[in-house]
Amino acid sequence: MSNPDAGPIDVVDAHHHLWDLSQGRYPWLQEAYDAEAFFLGEYRAICRDFLPGDYRAAARGCRVVATVHVEAERARDEQVAETAWLQTMHARHGFPNAVVAHVWFDRPDTEARLLQHLECPLVRGIRSKPVTAPSPVHSVRGLPGTMQDEAWLRGFSLLGRHGLSWDLRVPAWHLPEAAEVARMFPEVPIVLNHHGFAWDRSEEGLKRWRGWMETLARESNVHVKLSEFGLRGQAWDWHANARIVRDTLAIFGWERCMFASNFPVAGLRITYPELVGGVVRMLDHLTPSQRSAVMSGNALRFYRIDLPQCAVPVVGSGA
Repeated sequence: MSNPDAGPIDVVDAHHHLWDLSQGRYPWLQEAYDAEAFFLGEYRAICRDFLPGDYRAAARGCRVVATVHVEAERARDEQVAETAWLQTMHARHGFPNAVVAHVWFDRPDTEARLLQHLECPLVRGIRSKPVTAPSPVHSVRGLPGTMQDEAWLRGFSLLGRHGLSWDLRVPAWHLPEAAEVARMFPEVPIVLNHHGFAWDRSEEGLKRWRGWMETLARESNVHVKLSEFGLRGQAWDWHANARIVRDTLAIFGWERCMFASNFPVAGLRITYPELVGGVVRMLDHLTPSQRSAVMSGNALRFYRIDLPQCAVPVVGSGA
């Protein structure tokens, strides 16, 4: 995919998934399929293996130089096995180049699980979804598993002790609560998944989303992924999504934003080359060096990926 100023642009995919349904249990893809609960609705098309070869095929034509795998909700009694499997995929295929694993923060075995994950050198962070409310008019504040739960906070504090980041994935109405956590633990790098989910694209909905994002952005340890702009029951809309990207950049600054594909999930709405090309065009108001930072450099720094080890693209621009 082309950078309008400098030809092919390097891409670090800061968020994607791989799975082999014959090697592990993924309830949401198998026996617990639930299109009503899934944020994009119907998702049968991705209930199949998605392996390194499938990723390469999807990203053909894009110069992907490194990738970050984020836990894919494999059965929670197999969470460490998922990390070990990803280490094997890296050894065989050269990617992923960093792993975000899963640990429950509010369990007695939290630290033991963290230490098991850390036996794999690719592990850089944890994604653990707190208990959240179904809408902005509901509240679960203070309940077990929420971001105010003392047990949850004790587990979260282990991230700083072990030099790990947190991938934050919550509906937009929980972003002010996430800001409270970021303020309590300034030593923990945090990255918000999927632009904070601006699901309500009405003018009032976008105003609320921007306010919540501004609250979170005040915490300097928080970054954000420019990813997953798909909406339930709607086609991928370039102009509407460009507004989301540019608002996010204005709120967080280009220094704290990173591109991510969320493939194969995003593939329900758009192809990989179309996604990369679309986001690059959305960055056309940035300088070439700023655009490069958003598309690759910021993720390399956040996830501590040594690019020389990944000098040969995992997907070549001419592939």
